[in-house]
Amino acid sequence: MATKRDYYEILQVSRSASLEDVKRAYRKAAIAYHPDKNPGNAEAEMRFKECAEAYEVLSDAEKRTRYDQFGHDGLQGSAVHDYQHMQYTDIFSMFNDIFAGAGGAARGRPDGPSRGFDLETQVALTLKEVATGAQKEIEFTRHDHCPTCAGSGAKPGTKKKICTTCGGRGQVMQRGFGGMFSMVTDCPKCAGQGATIEKPCPDCRGSGRTLLKRKIMAKIPSGIHDGQAVRIRGEGEPGDDGGPHGDLHVYVRVQPHAFFQRDKNHLLLDLPVSMVQAALGADIEIPTISGKAILHVPPGTQPGDFVRLKGLGLPDIDGGRSGDIIARIIVEVPRKLGKVQEQLLRQFAQIEDEAVLPAQKNFFEKLRDYVVGDHAPPSEAKP
Repeated sequence: MATKRDYYEILQVSRSASLEDVKRAYRKAAIAYHPDKNPGNAEAEMRFKECAEAYEVLSDAEKRTRYDQFGHDGLQGSAVHDYQHMQYTDIFSMFNDIFAGAGGAARGRPDGPSRGFDLETQVALTLKEVATGAQKEIEFTRHDHCPTCAGSGAKPGTKKKICTTCGGRGQVMQRGFGGMFSMVTDCPKCAGQGATIEKPCPDCRGSGRTLLKRKIMAKIPSGIHDGQAVRIRGEGEPGDDGGPHGDLHVYVRVQPHAFFQRDKNHLLLDLPVSMVQAALGADIEIPTISGKAILHVPPGTQPGDFVRLKGLGLPDIDGGRSGDIIARIIVEVPRKLGKVQEQLLRQFAQIEDEAVLPAQKNFFEKLRDYVVGDHAPPSEAKP
């Protein structure tokens, strides 16, 4: 098998890159290596086809998983196109959705403005913020219109000029085989843009875009779960030819809490109690999200029992009823006893021998039958 470059390296993305990151990188690379922009450049055409192969694998979840685990060998037998023997026009037609907003470089001038790419970011919330909802400042970076040229790509004081070759259409008619047929192709001078920039903007170098930092306030609803996202419309990247911005998806990461584990809208709490509190019952102060509350532990509570405080869990994000605080009882046995404590427990043990609890009596009766009855161990069975 011929040596191949790493697909992530070809598209210049990290191994954790999202599908949108892969799409964006492929579109950028494919346009840069487009044969119309690099006429007669065999290396550029090879890179162009390399990018298409990398995108086909990294944009397919199953192929990407196999590639991540086993490299190129993991793709043997899978349906990956032979791009080295395809025409670049066929490659663009295969990925038409990727180039719909590419400014016409791939398929001529677009029919109209295209929507910009969506972006993703994360925000950390405490469990209390989940309970109450929060306003969080979000800082992120996006490709935006260059402030120097207002996104035109032309040096301030100059403008784009209509392409003299295609007359602004972005496409030209070419004839082949002695004029027997004709075909429409991208204009070689403007690469399908329909316009040319004679003096590019010095800051964005004619691209019309630059990386800008942005801060916004995001409203996070109460009851949101870890991994859910809030969509903020219009805060993604700007579209081409005046098209609308995409959206920003703010994914929530809920920080661990000192006491609680979350189960849907319920809050789970391990509550240590003494064996006396479990046996006699007690009112115990416990934490809640908003402060403290009293939990009634009924007499005779057993280790592992659950006691609820209704309605003190987390609110439902869809407006339903709030969850509960559910305390799991952990009975703690003292490791050291004072003299008085030991005397009292020994007295209790004597009473216990005279009036054994049903569960214990049942166990010891079974044990006695097992030793001296029909189920005696073989070593003690009578001849």
